[in-house]
Amino acid sequence: MSVTLDGEILFDEQRLEFEMGNAGRDCAERTVPGVDGVLSIDLGQRARKVKQKGLLRAASLAEMEERIENISAFVDGKTHVLARSGSGTINDVRMDSFKITQKETSGTGLCWGYEIIYTQLRV
Repeated sequence: MSVTLDGEILFDEQRLEFEMGNAGRDCAERTVPGVDGVLSIDLGQRARKVKQKGLLRAASLAEMEERIENISAFVDGKTHVLARSGSGTINDVRMDSFKITQKETSGTGLCWGYEIIYTQLRV
């Protein structure tokens, strides 16, 4: 599965996982004088969380640091488009956090696990 963020290929395809949260709903509740109960106004769907996990591979530490810097640049408060081949696109996502979860070396260089938390603002 190929994944791009705003058209840029930033991620490897090894052990790539996505966990889609449910979109919540919000409402405003008010009491009305003379009426028994509560007036509830549906405010519609709200944001949902999207979690991405995977592995990043690099031949050297300098190359890995450059990859991490390129991904970290998307933790900017702006909305982006996350595209997954075979699964379509997820529009209006904001990258809230990016962290390295494990660091390993392999025969070809470095292999680091990562986790990204997005918020999809408009579902």
